[in-house]
Amino acid sequence: MSSVITFQSHSEEETDQLGASLAGVLSQGLTIALDGQLGSGKTRFVRALCEALGIDTISVNSPTFVILQQYTDGRIPVAHIDTYRLSDIDEFLAIGAEEYVDSEEWLTLIEWADRIAPILPADRLTITIRQVGATQREFAFAASGPRSEVILTALQQTPLLCSRSR
Repeated sequence: MSSVITFQSHSEEETDQLGASLAGVLSQGLTIALDGQLGSGKTRFVRALCEALGIDTISVNSPTFVILQQYTDGRIPVAHIDTYRLSDIDEFLAIGAEEYVDSEEWLTLIEWADRIAPILPADRLTITIRQVGATQREFAFAASGPRSEVILTALQQTPLLCSRSR
C-alpha cells in the first residue's frame, strides 16, 4: 500500500497553512519522515505543524546539533529528530532515539529520515520537500501503511487541499 499526494506551496504562508492542515488530522503514534535538500523548508514545516498543535514555537528549531528535541506542551507530544550529523544508523541507535520511532506515545518527526531508512517503521508518512523557487516548494506526501493512509486521506479532505483540487 502506497498512496501519494502532492501540494505546491507558493509562499511561506502556504507552507505554514499546510503544516497546520496536517496537524489538524494527526494523532500520536505516527512517524513522519521528512526529506529534502538543505534549505528546502523541513524545519519551517515542522515549526508550523508544531504551532498548530499548540506547542510554543520558540523552542522549535532545527535539532541538528542536539539531534533530538521533545515538545510536550501541545495537544500531542512530539519528538523532533534530525539525523543530518549522524554518521550511521548505529549512532542513531546509540543515542536511544529508536524508542520514539514507531512509538504509540509520540508523534515522531524525523528530518533527513532517508539516512536511517532501514530502521523506520513500515507504516509511516513520508514528506519529501523540493525547492522549486525562492519561496515555492513542492510537498509530496506518501503513505506506506494503514495508519499513514488514514492520515493522508484526512489531509486530502482539509479545506486547503480540497480548494486546490478544484
